[in-house]
Amino acid sequence: MIQLVWAVALLWQSLETSTTTVAGFSALPFGRLSIAPQSASVRRDSPFFSATSLLMARQANSRAPPVMEQRPPMNNEITASELRVVAPNKLGKDEPLGIMSRAEALAKAQEMGGLDLILVNANSDPPVCKIVDYSKYRYMQEKKAKEVKKNSKATEIKEVKMSYKIDVHDYEVRKKNAIKFLKQGNRVKCSVMFRGREVQHDKLGFELLDKLATEMEAVCVREGRPKREGRVLAMIVSPRPEVLKAVNENRRAIEKAKKKKKSEEKEQRAAAAAAAASTTAGVGSFGVNGSLGAMSDDDGDDSGSDELLDIEADIESSLDDLFGSDDLTDDLFS
Repeated sequence: MIQLVWAVALLWQSLETSTTTVAGFSALPFGRLSIAPQSASVRRDSPFFSATSLLMARQANSRAPPVMEQRPPMNNEITASELRVVAPNKLGKDEPLGIMSRAEALAKAQEMGGLDLILVNANSDPPVCKIVDYSKYRYMQEKKAKEVKKNSKATEIKEVKMSYKIDVHDYEVRKKNAIKFLKQGNRVKCSVMFRGREVQHDKLGFELLDKLATEMEAVCVREGRPKREGRVLAMIVSPRPEVLKAVNENRRAIEKAKKKKKSEEKEQRAAAAAAAASTTAGVGSFGVNGSLGAMSDDDGDDSGSDELLDIEADIESSLDDLFGSDDLTDDLFS
């Protein structure tokens, strides 16, 4: 009985002292709500405390600002007095319209159908502006960025692992693989692994990595001194600029060859479709001419029918000469 009274007293005390404030509201006992002017906070000693209320409080305190669109200066936002103006032609290429004042450029944009005057290069003298619809310009810029992102290959970090007691042949294999990765345009992480008490011989690991970097100087540069990472001694090397240039040129050549092959296939398909269309047209004209010829023969005199009778008589006479004339042969070819 005493324990029950003690439990009821503790419960009543907790209900009197507990409040939970979430997003400007405080939860009082018996389910009543009252507006709380203080900031969003949750008392952990409250019986109303829960993970949901804590999450709501954190979301109320951490509201990210809205992302604003980065637009180039356009129309009346352009402050330069003299501009070099270009506009796209029917083929989609930029055609220069010459140097003109800001007012003339705005008037020209209005004459071309109420288009926008967009500043595309503010560093040139005079600044370069383009007359185009802004929505179309933004779409083309996003499409170009997607194409660049799709065609560009992200640089990867390859890794070659070895021991400080590595043999000569295994060392040459690791070096060959590292050079191959570097010529592909990738960064390479050279790691020396230590086991147990071998870590006290880290000096030999430093010497091994220095030797490897020195022998690959023709294709790589170091990004810093080797660093200890636990029981691993690592050094990162990156390809030289001339190696990256050769990789990019090779990649562009491959892309150019693919585009050329695609255009040739497209031209071949177009030529095949044109040939098929011309063949179909020729067959149709032949059918029409044949039907017209048959109609003209029907409408003419009986000279054509007489010629057919003469041809049949010649065939019968030739058959008689070949097989002989008897009743069986006549019944067979009648």
